[in-house]
Amino acid sequence: MKDILTLGIETSCDETSVAVVKNGREVLSNIIDTQIPIHEKYGGVVPEIASRNHIEAISRVTKLALKTANVGLKDIDAVTPTYGPGLVGALLVGVSYAKALSYAIKKPLVGVNHIEGHIAANYLTYKELKPPFLCLLISGGNTAIVNVKDYTEFEVLGKTRDDAVGEAFDKVARVVGLDYPGGPKVDKLAKEGTANINLPKTHFENSLDFSFSGIKTAVININHNTKNINKADLCASFEKAVTEVLIENVQQALKQTGLKTLAIAGGVSANSYIRQAILNLENENLKVYMPDLKLCTDNAAMIASSRIL
Repeated sequence: MKDILTLGIETSCDETSVAVVKNGREVLSNIIDTQIPIHEKYGGVVPEIASRNHIEAISRVTKLALKTANVGLKDIDAVTPTYGPGLVGALLVGVSYAKALSYAIKKPLVGVNHIEGHIAANYLTYKELKPPFLCLLISGGNTAIVNVKDYTEFEVLGKTRDDAVGEAFDKVARVVGLDYPGGPKVDKLAKEGTANINLPKTHFENSLDFSFSGIKTAVININHNTKNINKADLCASFEKAVTEVLIENVQQALKQTGLKTLAIAGGVSANSYIRQAILNLENENLKVYMPDLKLCTDNAAMIASSRIL
């Protein structure tokens, strides 16, 4: 049986990434050109600047991905760009480039949903993993509990009604004076503190939906109104409260579905406190999967894996 080589292209936000994946499970290359240093001085991603930098980088990154994988365009069987969700201008760069490339090499163009790509990152880390399973998707733009019924069949059981969890992390980071990107810095500072501050946790009756705007606002108010607040304690308390909400909803989802397999996905799944809390759920009746750290954040390998499995 012939191996299938997929060229994945990811430009949904501030990473220009191109990867070559074999048979949906083996990463031959996964090149990521990050724009974080460019956007740091603005305290967040500037969409227009992101788009322009994607234009400058995408051809160079594609050539490097092919070279690293030791393959040529003639060897590629399908081109898979992220088509959404994400920044419109940034997505347009990747999709337009992929369309032109697909046309030039006369190979299929297969658009990939960015969220489904994050879920597929688990297949690259665990080649034995197969649906069905429950997935907690936690990223800068999305928070959801997904019943992965099959490789391309998904049911969203719960989602955020306001801020995504990663967005809340970044806003809290900004409030306490941490630089962009804030999520990893909150995680690091929290390790120096104690979760001794009581913060509100939002739950909805008969729903697995999330809300993080209340806890974010509480952190802002405490930071502004409390003299000599310990920033590390505040970060630790925020991280603990958010994690407890995630865990409680996941446990309810597992109970409702009867599923015995749990995966996590998205950039926030790199958070050390959340990862440990998820691992603590594992027992003889529940198997837990989480992607390698390098596959948690935006990358093209997960996109290439998503549709050719």
